[in-house]
Amino acid sequence: MARVFLTAEWRKLALANYAVDPGILQRHLPYKTELDLWNDTCYVSLVGFMFVNTRLLGFRIPFHSTFEEVNLRFYVRYKDVDGWKRGVVFIKEIVPKHALTFVANKIYKENYQTMPMTHRWETGENDLTVEYRWKLKEWNSLEVTTSKNAVAIKVGSEEEFITEHYWGYTRISNQKTSEYGVEHPQWKVYPVKSYAIDVGFGSIYGNEFEFLKNEAPVSVFLAEGSDIVVREGLKFESGFC
Repeated sequence: MARVFLTAEWRKLALANYAVDPGILQRHLPYKTELDLWNDTCYVSLVGFMFVNTRLLGFRIPFHSTFEEVNLRFYVRYKDVDGWKRGVVFIKEIVPKHALTFVANKIYKENYQTMPMTHRWETGENDLTVEYRWKLKEWNSLEVTTSKNAVAIKVGSEEEFITEHYWGYTRISNQKTSEYGVEHPQWKVYPVKSYAIDVGFGSIYGNEFEFLKNEAPVSVFLAEGSDIVVREGLKFESGFC
């Protein structure tokens, strides 16, 4: 079994899911992966959540165990000898700590960026509000208001597709990809009552994603999350079988 390199809790995941032209993602595809579609729709998701009780190689790093993350991601699959693996690829991951960015970018070749970040969780009499904010010149925000009670994800649903990709793939070069595995139980989701998204997609993620600022997401939902385990995976490149 592959070595565990990170354990944590991922909590209160706010996900805004957009339908996009597959062509804009082609240059971001890691070697040997292909886009994974749901009902012939290609998705990118803006995701905000909390890392809680984070440990790297079993060790808790002081002042770096609980923090916000916001990422923009899309969905891929990779065929190995045992069949298809369904995974995600990150356009960019935003965190509030420079050390997190340094380790992720230098060691794991991810695309992290450090920005000031805050979050807000408020529980009212009948609803729950979760907001994530991050600043690049101006503040950006992703906010959802939901019912207080989480419900099970339906089999075959869009929520199942979005949340149940258990591999991560990173594009190292045109002919090299790294892989890691993520383990967690099936999550519950909170029915969304309303949402507000104010994000400078172009300035943060590149001009090709600027159009998302004026695009309505296909769906928005809030997942409770759970304990997670991240395991080391493969690195494969041209000539790998």
